[in-house]
Amino acid sequence: MEHFEIDAYAPAQMAVRVEKAGVTKGNLDFASVFALAMLAGAFIAFGAVLCTYVIHDSPLSAGLTSLLGGLVFCLGLILVIVAGAELFTGNNLLVMAYVSRKITLGQLLRNWAIVFTGNFVGSLFIVLLIFLSGQWTAGESAVGVKALMIASSKVDLTLWQALSRGVLCNILVCLAVWLCFSGRSVADKILAIIFPITAFVALGFEHSVANMYFIPAGLLVKQNPQVLAAAQAALGEAPDLSKLTIHGFLLYNLLPVTIGNIIGGSVFVGAIYWFIYLRHTAVEAIRRLMTSGPPTVAAGTTVAEAVQVMKQHASGSVLVGESDSAVGIVSEADIVRKVVAVGQSTASVKVDQIMSAPLICADIKTPVYDIYRTMADNGIRHLIITEEGRPAGFVSVKDLLRRPII
Repeated sequence: MEHFEIDAYAPAQMAVRVEKAGVTKGNLDFASVFALAMLAGAFIAFGAVLCTYVIHDSPLSAGLTSLLGGLVFCLGLILVIVAGAELFTGNNLLVMAYVSRKITLGQLLRNWAIVFTGNFVGSLFIVLLIFLSGQWTAGESAVGVKALMIASSKVDLTLWQALSRGVLCNILVCLAVWLCFSGRSVADKILAIIFPITAFVALGFEHSVANMYFIPAGLLVKQNPQVLAAAQAALGEAPDLSKLTIHGFLLYNLLPVTIGNIIGGSVFVGAIYWFIYLRHTAVEAIRRLMTSGPPTVAAGTTVAEAVQVMKQHASGSVLVGESDSAVGIVSEADIVRKVVAVGQSTASVKVDQIMSAPLICADIKTPVYDIYRTMADNGIRHLIITEEGRPAGFVSVKDLLRRPII
């Protein structure tokens, strides 16, 4: 029976779970990633829609209004985590799997590119639906005015303001996602999300995917005379919307905020937790995967004698020659395929007649991903692992199947 626990996962366990999730995400097919990314863009947009509506006529102080807006904005990440979706800012944590060499740089960048694009498409879809629904006309267009003011304030930020707020935002967002990996239930995950996400919204930090809704929504309502008139009436003068353009959106906000999000999530959360919990296992993960040995036999030893040595050491293969100068390797598969299957006697066939040579070796500090790739590229079933130039063990296909590192 599987061991049952109700306690939250410890941080070290969370790191392993995040890393494993990164491997899974890095290997998803394009269609699945893009569809899940569109969902995430739509989910975050729903949180932004709700936030805009709730705070548009709040009679509370500025601080409490921001707090309330942050609380309801949590809807977006709750939907992403619980319903399942691919969010660019949260996927900055894939850097943990990359640094451990369990996904490649290409896989990392591919995931980010697809997810970022999918998030954008999903967000714009909700922008269009909300605009067509007329929801922004509520309260005599007060909701539209609030959307306009939010968008305008975001494109008015300086480069360094947008960048630093992007860094701060995704530290909190990735911490929210990180905390979710400690939970064992839906309630655990929702509670883990609420405080970090409420904090980033209330403090005015910048989230690239949220801004894919907020600013395009402002760009659309900017074209409506009714909203502009309502804004002028509320402010007592015509608002300055000169920077609220597509160029202003992409250059003054989305670009620096996205760079800041990547720095905040990848470096200040992902890389730091990798350094604390995973760097030791990542450096020599192959030590946990390999089989010690293998034993050695001299060239000229019969296959029958080699089989007895393999039995004595509970090993699936033997090296031929001295351990520090072996010339080949004989595995169970070699014996079956090259001796038994062709009807030859194990007592008459010598190991050097059926051994696989030359030996292909890898240092024990070789990243696990490179071990997999070396075996696949060379079409071999055994890879000798060396330490300080001497054989320390080997990795076989059987090891990979029995104790997969990912």
